[in-house]
Amino acid sequence: MNFRKTLVTTTALASFAMVGAAAAADYTIGITQNNVGVDSYQTTYEKAFIAAAEANDKVDAVVLDAGGDVARQIAQMEDLIQQNVDAIIIWPTNGQAVIPAVRKAHNAGIPVIVTNSNIAEEGFDFVRSFSGPDNVTQGARSAEIMCDKFKEMGIENEAQVVQISGQPGYTTAIERAGGFEDRLPEVCPNVTLVETQPGDWNREKSQQVMEAFLVKYDDIDGVYSGDDNMGVGALNAAKAADRAGDIIFVGATNFAVGYEAMGRGEYWGSIYQSPVDDAEAALQTAIDVLDGKDIPFLNYFDTPKITQDNMSEFDKPVF
Repeated sequence: MNFRKTLVTTTALASFAMVGAAAAADYTIGITQNNVGVDSYQTTYEKAFIAAAEANDKVDAVVLDAGGDVARQIAQMEDLIQQNVDAIIIWPTNGQAVIPAVRKAHNAGIPVIVTNSNIAEEGFDFVRSFSGPDNVTQGARSAEIMCDKFKEMGIENEAQVVQISGQPGYTTAIERAGGFEDRLPEVCPNVTLVETQPGDWNREKSQQVMEAFLVKYDDIDGVYSGDDNMGVGALNAAKAADRAGDIIFVGATNFAVGYEAMGRGEYWGSIYQSPVDDAEAALQTAIDVLDGKDIPFLNYFDTPKITQDNMSEFDKPVF
């Protein structure tokens, strides 16, 4: 089977790839992603999505990237609606701001599948299914990992923690932070979360945030980061200040850099999440919706705990 991938410019001022079989496909599915270039998770997700679409004779896929720009993503949604695609997958740049565009697609009779990070709850009526991780559970599991380590160390009644969250307004960031903040006092009621600052999913910014924490607080026992990319930024700051050995680092979405730091004994734990599983699940959810299958609204895939103790059970992440 021959496949084609053609880069063109859209009226949304972003490039897209048209991926599909040479013969007519059953469905045309459009996807507008958050920001492919911002980290290796999103880059790997896009590659996996394109590969899955190329391997499926039923699908032509229009693959778009919003570049982190809400206005661009809304314009891309408008383009996909005008193209009358059969379904739209959206990885929201902002869970609140995209709701009018999602509603417009719904009103046009185009089913919308949200991937990876859900939109705000008031937009749920316009979405057929969410495909991705349970980010609240991820945050809660990270709190459990940290609390268990504090108990092992005997500091569960005195430990102080700082948090580096993701991009403000981004649903994943909100949910992971909320899951952590709600669960930590349940499992370790005497641990204190002293401050939270955003790292915007960026390693360099997170390193700067951690540098400021280290100046402000003489006693930091744990750092929770909304993903390992930010967590390694925090680790780098602590290493530069010669304080890394005194701090337990826990993240989410186990990046390769986090896995490697765990192997060196510098980073304690995270949540294992595959961008390949994420991408393939989103495409399959869209196909299942179009095939008329009964799909749950919250279509989660599992994201287990990973620490230095059990990391040998997991393959090194590919991102």
